Amino acid sequence: QVQLVESGGGLVQAGGSLRLSCAGSGRTSSTYAMAWFRQAPGKEREFVAAISRSGGNTGYAVSVKGRFTISKDSAKNTMYLQMNSMKPEDTAVYYCAARESTDSSNYYYRVVSYNVWGQGTQVTVSS
Repeated sequence: QVQLVESGGGLVQAGGSLRLSCAGSGRTSSTYAMAWFRQAPGKEREFVAAISRSGGNTGYAVSVKGRFTISKDSAKNTMYLQMNSMKPEDTAVYYCAARESTDSSNYYYRVVSYNVWGQGTQVTVSS
C-alpha cells in the first residue's frame, strides 16, 4: 500500500500562491486516483480537488475552481496542488488522499472514498 507525505505548506499573504506536493512511496501512484482535502479548526474535512488515475480528469470544489490546479507526475509518484489568488478562508490543514482505482478516468470527491491519507500540511493565509 502506498504511503503519502505532504509538503509545501506555510504562511502566505492574501492574493499569494503556494504549491503543495504529495509524494507517494511503495506502489506506483499510477494505479491510484488521488485528491486533496482540507480541514479548518472546528470544521469537517472538505473536498478541494481530485484527479483520476490517468491524470486526464480532474474535479474541483466550487470555492477553489479557477484558483487551484491539481496535477500528478506518475513517474515521480507525486501529486501537486498549485494554489493561486489565495484567500484567508483557504486557511486549513491540507491532506492528500489516494485509493486504488480500476477505472482510469474516474475521480472521487468524498472522504469515505479514500483509504490512504497523508499526515497533513498547514496552510495559513493572512489578510
